[in-house]
Amino acid sequence: MISVNELALEIFDNLANYSEDFNVAYHELDNGAKIVDCGVSVAGGYAAGRAFTEICMGGLGEVNFRMGQIKDVPMPFIEVSTDFPAISCLGAQKAGWTVKVGNYFAMGSGPARALALKPKHTFEVIGYEDESDDAVIALESDHLPNGEVMEKIAKECGIEVENLCAVVAPTASIVGSIQVSGRCVETAIYKLNELGFDTKKITAAIGCAPIPPVKADATKAMGTTNDATIYHGQINLTMKAPEIKDYLDKIPSNKSKGYGKPFYEIFKEANFDFYQIDTSLFSPAEVTINELTEGKVYHVGAVNPDVVLKSFGYE
Repeated sequence: MISVNELALEIFDNLANYSEDFNVAYHELDNGAKIVDCGVSVAGGYAAGRAFTEICMGGLGEVNFRMGQIKDVPMPFIEVSTDFPAISCLGAQKAGWTVKVGNYFAMGSGPARALALKPKHTFEVIGYEDESDDAVIALESDHLPNGEVMEKIAKECGIEVENLCAVVAPTASIVGSIQVSGRCVETAIYKLNELGFDTKKITAAIGCAPIPPVKADATKAMGTTNDATIYHGQINLTMKAPEIKDYLDKIPSNKSKGYGKPFYEIFKEANFDFYQIDTSLFSPAEVTINELTEGKVYHVGAVNPDVVLKSFGYE
């Protein structure tokens, strides 16, 4: 059986052992829990961003970078691929764990979710859960977790706290920008899962999105990182599922009633209340699908370079 935690642990150990090479910082708490700071009080960078994203995907994704253009503006892009879309995206990368202990808050993703089964319904749908004595969690936060936080996470995972590892990066950091854009494929898999499609039928997935410039304000950073996929995420899915044609019109972000403005503006109009935002907005801009049973190719959605450039600050 594939263990997303065992695969991610190899990547974590490399980060920890060569922390200076990655511009990150390794910490071991008094209770034995291990943390790699990828952007809270360190610079981080592209190498750390790749490792963070690959950890989020439970070691089942490959991450690459390239320079591209939106209109005439050159900017970096991330490319993500996986041959295990349901497990890597829903069983690991999905930010499905709200970690809240005392005053500490973080969005949790990564393979530790497959031990704690956060949320349980997701793992029932994809028919997967991990078995491992070690756990690796990715925390999107501007603070490092303390021993109490790590104890709580370890308990939820059913492991000893000294076997828990965490990578941490704020949204407003280089690694933060990289890892959120690195969820471009996951947004497509997540959207199809929410629509009731059996994502286990997706056999391969690849996608790309621009990596936004880092914003000083965390809320604005959340806006730009979401816009990277909403308005310029391009995904290709391979599957054996002729019924996909019944879902096509609902996949891309431009079908959402909230579509058309930078996410920060939408969020502000909603009084910064996520529950007032149309959740169908959290989708990739453009998707192509190769359906193998009938040998057909489908294409839906389109990129929106104007909104991306406005969101990123190129006005």
